[in-house]
Amino acid sequence: MRFIANLWRWFAAPTRRFGWGPLFVAGGMAGIVFWGGFNTYMEYTNSLEFCVSCHEMRDFVYEEYKTSPHYRNASGVRAVCADCHVPREWTPKLLRKIRASNELYHKLTGSIDSREKFEARRLELAERVWAEMEANDSRECRNCHSYDAMHFDKQERRAADKMRDAVRQGKTCIECHKFIAHKRPADYEDDDD
Repeated sequence: MRFIANLWRWFAAPTRRFGWGPLFVAGGMAGIVFWGGFNTYMEYTNSLEFCVSCHEMRDFVYEEYKTSPHYRNASGVRAVCADCHVPREWTPKLLRKIRASNELYHKLTGSIDSREKFEARRLELAERVWAEMEANDSRECRNCHSYDAMHFDKQERRAADKMRDAVRQGKTCIECHKFIAHKRPADYEDDDD
């Protein structure tokens, strides 16, 4: 009983002015508010509105994305930028957001602020994304597309044959579908068979 009394005294009033209890509660509440705000903002940065808020994305990449099957298709399901470029799991998502801070540097330096500058770096930027997608086995593609869920009999024969080969060879989506949402860089050399 004395232990509980001592613990309560420590928790409620270790000094004449403040007790640890109210400080812990206030700290916990501040942590919850901070975490909620941080997570809400991180989710906001996954929205299409946020992605196209800078003119480089709005004027260059967004226009070509709007002509892709990820923007408009028979099923009416739309994949936005984050669906392809940001992992869903929290830790990989946080790491991707940290790496995305490099984009702020390029925004500030104006390295891709004109169509000419953007097109000059398009292949380099695309290759960086392709390498990341190959390294993670097209994780973001597989959030929506799964070999197990594909109905090969409803695909065109040539497409079904290629998909079956890809399954057998353990290929990742980006190896064959590099230009599904964005146009081919002018200096891209196709060495695929």
